[in-house]
Amino acid sequence: MKTKTIVSILTFLLAISFVNGQELLDILDKEHKDTLRFTEATFKYSRITYGQSVQTRKSGTLDVSANIRFWNTPEERSQSFFVDRLNTRFALEYGISDRLLLGVGGSTFDERFDGFIKYKLIRQGVSSGSPVTVSLFQNASYFSDALPYSSPGRMSSNRLSFTSQILIAKKITSDFSLQIAPTFVHRGLVFNDNDPQNHFAIGFGGRYKLGGHVSLVSEYYYVANPIKSFDTYGPFSLGINWELSDVMLQFMLTNAVSMVEDAFITQTRNNFNFKNPNLNFGFNFTYTIHFKNKLKGKR
Repeated sequence: MKTKTIVSILTFLLAISFVNGQELLDILDKEHKDTLRFTEATFKYSRITYGQSVQTRKSGTLDVSANIRFWNTPEERSQSFFVDRLNTRFALEYGISDRLLLGVGGSTFDERFDGFIKYKLIRQGVSSGSPVTVSLFQNASYFSDALPYSSPGRMSSNRLSFTSQILIAKKITSDFSLQIAPTFVHRGLVFNDNDPQNHFAIGFGGRYKLGGHVSLVSEYYYVANPIKSFDTYGPFSLGINWELSDVMLQFMLTNAVSMVEDAFITQTRNNFNFKNPNLNFGFNFTYTIHFKNKLKGKR
């Protein structure tokens, strides 16, 4: 009788433990389901081609970039060696946190020096939460090239321009992402009194993963109130991104010569076609340095 009693008590205790255990597992399962998870790699780099993406970098990650644009001039005596003109921009971008990115750069063709800050305000949820990712971007650029004697705004303060953007993107599928970018540009230099200093524009960008580490990317910007003193066109690009471990290679065709926001958005002087000098070949090389080893491979 004692043995049966002990067995009965143990069975009863095991049943209670099993029920309580199942309830605990159910609670944990519900909590796990309710945990908000965020999408990763809406875009694989902080820029789509020439324009900014919603993407920031992991904390402790430094990107060292060399961006080059090649083009030919329409003169008869051209193409003496490969290409006639080029613009090179060297840049550094550092992830202060997973959501805050700082960057600086300098361009050779128009002698612009620029710096920016980008903050990922809202992150797209996987199964719940926000349907989009939203990043805020602010840059300042300084135009240091020589000006014609008659040009207004020769003071250093007038050489500063500012670009503000709200970057809104959605990773629609694992392979396909779209972005829209309402933009405000204030240009410090005005070469004609009839030209506006403040411009409103909207950018569109997309990425489609072709397979492996290769993606097709494209961008276009529309300016609502363009410069009036000379013809300008909306910058457009079509390119390929190729990821190689800690190296990002970006190849593109574009009509934009500059790689600084206020310049390529408002001052692209050539249409996108195959006539010289309208079509430029672009190449971006970016090497990533991880100051925290655990970040490697988690971009």
